[in-house]
Order: sequence, then C-alpha cells, then structure tokens
Amino acid sequence: MPLLSDVHLGLPLPDPPPHRLALVSGSYRYYHYGCDGVDDRGWGCGYRTLQTVCSWLPPGVGKTLPRPVPSLQEIQNALVEIGDKPASFAGSRDWIGTVEAALCLDHFYSVPGKLVHIPHGRELERELEALHDHFQGGGGPVMMGGDRDNSSKGLLGVCSGPEGRHHLLVLDPHYYGQAGSLTREELQAKRWVHWRELDLFEAGSFYNLCFPQFRAKGCPV
Repeated sequence: MPLLSDVHLGLPLPDPPPHRLALVSGSYRYYHYGCDGVDDRGWGCGYRTLQTVCSWLPPGVGKTLPRPVPSLQEIQNALVEIGDKPASFAGSRDWIGTVEAALCLDHFYSVPGKLVHIPHGRELERELEALHDHFQGGGGPVMMGGDRDNSSKGLLGVCSGPEGRHHLLVLDPHYYGQAGSLTREELQAKRWVHWRELDLFEAGSFYNLCFPQFRAKGCPV
C-alpha cells in the first residue's frame, strides 16, 4: 500500500479557535516506523522524520535528475561518505538528529537546512515567530529533536490563540506498521498527528529545529 500524504488535513483546530494560524505548504508523505518493511523501532524516528521532509521536496530540486526519498541505508551510507560518521555507522541502529538531517538535505538535494538551538523547552515560545514566518512563506515540514525529549518529530504548523495559548502541529513517526495500514482519520484519532500545546513540551529538555531552506512554488525563500 502507498504511503499516506498530508495526514494533517481535516484535523480540527485547537479549542478555543486560534486567531493566528500557519500550516505547511505543498504535499508530503508520512514516513514512520516499519513503513518500508524495515523494523526500525527504537532508533529510526530521526530517519523517518527526515524522509518526510525529503518527500515534500519537488523531484529534481537542486539536482539535474529527480532524486527519490533516500532509504535508511542510503542515509547511513551518505553520512559515512561525507565523513560525518565512521564506516561502522552503515548498517547500525544508531540514531540521527537535526544536524545529520541538515547534512543529508544538502547532500541529496543541495537544499540547506537551517539549524536553530533552543536551550530549554520553556523557551520554545521565542521561536514561534520564526515558525509562523516559515510556514506562511511556503515552508515545508520542520524536523525537531531534543535530549530529555529525544523523540524526533516533524512540525507541520503553528497557531496562537487567546490568553497566550500556543500550539505546534506535531507529526509523530513512532507509529509502527505497513504503509497505509491506518487511514488518515485513524492516525488523527490515535494522535500520530496532533496539535500539542507549547506547555506540554519538556521544559528542561533542549530542542533543535531543522528548517529546510526551500519554499513551495510561488513562495520566495
């Protein structure tokens, strides 16, 4: 079965309704544990989030020939090839984060990945404006990683509501199953894609964000 696309569509907005909203532009595919038959539970979430970001990029962007979304093995091989990882990394179950994602975006697609470090989760609010600007300007999924909260996740949108309530639209790659084994509605009901209030992120964890520096057609970088 094919991978599902744009799994956030139809998801209700937070209540009370936000007065400011920005969502991902263009189309992406939802990559998650086991979606290609590889059992990567416990180590593959960063790879899957990177694959989701790659799936959003138009075919052939930055390169002469179209480039399909790289496999887990191809990602590992690339990181060894460019000298970021030792040879033993290829075929391992070692994690990757936002730094490796930025290296791979440049290697495979010649698209820079802008890295932003947030020392503590309680300081996420200071990046809300950058996230609004990114998505309003035609930006794609943003990769998020951390230390105490070390589960990689994708960000697909941001909204701000009354009384200073802010939410991020989170795409969670930790669902395990074959591609297309759940419907979009089932994924939403099980919160594999959901709005998360800013206060529910780990206050004591640092977070890193990787913004792909490419815009959907018609939106300047």
